Amino acid sequence: MFYQIKSYLSFLKQSTTKFGVHSPFVFKCLTSCFNAKTKAEKSDIIKTYNFFLKKNKNRIHVTDYGAGSRIFKNNERRVSDIAKNAGISIKRAKILIRMVKYFNVNAILEIGTSLGMSTLALALGNKKAKIITLEGCSETVKIPQNELHKYVKNKIDFKIGEFGDTLPKVLENQKYDLVYFDGNHQKEPTITYFEQCLQTIHNDSIFIFDDIHWSKEMTEAWEYIKNHEKVKLTLDTFNWGIVFFRKEQQEKEHFIIRI
Repeated sequence: MFYQIKSYLSFLKQSTTKFGVHSPFVFKCLTSCFNAKTKAEKSDIIKTYNFFLKKNKNRIHVTDYGAGSRIFKNNERRVSDIAKNAGISIKRAKILIRMVKYFNVNAILEIGTSLGMSTLALALGNKKAKIITLEGCSETVKIPQNELHKYVKNKIDFKIGEFGDTLPKVLENQKYDLVYFDGNHQKEPTITYFEQCLQTIHNDSIFIFDDIHWSKEMTEAWEYIKNHEKVKLTLDTFNWGIVFFRKEQQEKEHFIIRI
């Protein structure tokens, strides 16, 4: 927790808003996407599903293959507690909706389904988008498997198992417009998944890494990703690290942005 507080204070000191950005591409992204508004009907769906999760008192046994939890002391957890402490916020869910629409995202890979808040947001961004989402815990994933079809009609393909087994299979002969990384908050696995997913990129692909300042090693992973030769542009929003591979970008650029 101390590391996150220290990181956030540093973020506030270094970050800027759209008015401090000199890149036309990033400025347009911020004004037309990140700082825009979400359609009321889609916002209402996100709020409805979030309410459902936070009122769900059922207990499930969580299998965690990642860095574990700072909140929970054991693997028997209420769904409502997971939603309150480990899920994506409504604000970021709405940004995901806008990103999918703004960047015309059609093929999506999500690494870490959890309760499906981000999965739902990705689907709401484009009703025709095809989503493959990976989850290690067979109990947790039952909730979005049973519920998301009530809100969206997208083709959502749930893959259950350890990422070391499921990820290579969904990367074969595939190109993804967006890959959302939220499945393992450790340095080496994050870097490994990043490097594996590079085979699926095209010029306009986007990678989003969740919780890049969750720990010192996650920040180290983010620094490695930023400096990779294929990465041309990054946005650090504190919660997210967003990566672009645009070949028309002559010089690498890294922005620390409050959104």
